[in-house]
Amino acid sequence: MGRHFGNLAKVRHIITYSLSPFEQRAFPNYFSKGIPNVWRRVTSSFFKVAPPGATASISRARGRIQPTTRTINEHAPPL
Repeated sequence: MGRHFGNLAKVRHIITYSLSPFEQRAFPNYFSKGIPNVWRRVTSSFFKVAPPGATASISRARGRIQPTTRTINEHAPPL
């Protein structure tokens, strides 16, 4: 009778870990370390991401502009 409730089966090659629910913290140091870390990452990569994004946005907007008036070439031969 050496088997206790936690040792009912012996499974090979599977490792399981457990942590007490009293030791788990869902968002530890969220406001003190998380938000400043996000701000640091955004400001460090802003000048790497913003210029290509702005260039792409401007070129896309210019490509979507429809001409409002069409000019007719008066010197072209008739068809």
